[in-house]
Amino acid sequence: MQLPNILLTGELYDGYDEEYDCPILDEDRVVDELENHMREGGVIVDYHGCDFFPERWFHIVFVLRTDNTILYKRLETRGYNEKKLKDNIQCEIFQVLYEEATASYKEEIVQQLPSNTPEELEDNINQILKWIEQWVKDNNS
Repeated sequence: MQLPNILLTGELYDGYDEEYDCPILDEDRVVDELENHMREGGVIVDYHGCDFFPERWFHIVFVLRTDNTILYKRLETRGYNEKKLKDNIQCEIFQVLYEEATASYKEEIVQQLPSNTPEELEDNINQILKWIEQWVKDNNS
């Protein structure tokens, strides 16, 4: 489930941040909107933050990590303004999302995966699929 698409189509935002050139997320509305989907299970949530999602929703959390030079080029290609670029790079340098994840969920369910190359992306997909397969085996007996 790619959250940015749901946010925009469901209008789950509360205004617009001119400085970052993006919608301001209404976290309560997002949680309310996703609750039924998450209760059913089998959902992968793709988003760049996690501290507002209830702990009960996840059995594992993957935090993708990227080399700063590669990340800068990716974000620059997306047209991020200078402030947004710098803030995103600082978040990566200081491991903000990883720390947010370990503070929000049991540390043992938070995994870091490198996300620098297409090969790493493929490795990540395979690792996540293996984890899902094992989880299903362990929990459907």
